[in-house]
Amino acid sequence: MVDARKPRSGRRAGRQAGRRAVAQAKLGLRDLRIELTLLNHRVGSRLALRDIDLDCLDVIVRNGPLSPTALARRTGVHAATLTGVLTRLEAGGWIVRERVENDRRAVLVRGVPDRMREILRVYDGMNTAMDEVCAEYDDDELAVIADFLARTSAAGRAATEALAEAPAESPAGSKERPPEDGVE
Repeated sequence: MVDARKPRSGRRAGRQAGRRAVAQAKLGLRDLRIELTLLNHRVGSRLALRDIDLDCLDVIVRNGPLSPTALARRTGVHAATLTGVLTRLEAGGWIVRERVENDRRAVLVRGVPDRMREILRVYDGMNTAMDEVCAEYDDDELAVIADFLARTSAAGRAATEALAEAPAESPAGSKERPPEDGVE
């Protein structure tokens, strides 16, 4: 009987190549995070929006309308901080607050469509560049990329939630919760 398995040195080389590929993918995601952070900061500056305001606005537009409580949970922003964010966004005409019909105390926030077009215009350069990058891949490859990105986003969301629920460790190794928003 012939052993069809790879020799040990071949399996080890395959594992090393796989680890290198995973490391390269993770490094690529870190690079992407940095570039998108810088891009979003520039976009926010052009639109006179703080980074946190732009982040919250994006969550509202993609997932809204949302209650302020749901937005605070999704973004991890303290309620008092979020009040200031929503006030700035509303004053700038980026969002509106609407009362819920059957609950006079409840409020939902939603993005203003005309203002969203303004944001898209500022991102036009990146959107054009992404169209050019995507044009180099066929539909099957794009499906794999989209799946990878969706699964990576879900993993990031799960890691964020787990980190938010776990007690923080102090430098000395003891477990204690840090003050919310840096306020003691």
